[in-house]
Amino acid sequence: MSVETATLEDLGRELGEKIADSPEHEAFVEANEAVENNAEAQEKIKEFEQLRHEFMVDREAGRADRESMREVKRAQRELHALPVMEEYLDAQEALQERLESVNMAISEELAVDFGGEAGGCCQD
Repeated sequence: MSVETATLEDLGRELGEKIADSPEHEAFVEANEAVENNAEAQEKIKEFEQLRHEFMVDREAGRADRESMREVKRAQRELHALPVMEEYLDAQEALQERLESVNMAISEELAVDFGGEAGGCCQD
């Protein structure tokens, strides 16, 4: 391993530590824990995931209908309307925005979309 590689890896670890210590990440972790510890949120998540799974199975089999889609959307709206879930979604969005700005800063120097292109061969 060259000195340059070790230095880049050290910088990567340092960047990871800085991101973990950022207010956005800390808020996200707290919001995530709040959702995990909220019985109502967990029940709504379970309901939403079950309805979504059933809809996906029905869609694959050609049996999905508008009513089942409305039911999935209703469950999602109810889940997202919970205050603890709203806080989680806001914290997630703030963290994503911060990570996108970090990605842009790295990408500018590399002249490539670091987060979107550099890591793999298969793009959606």
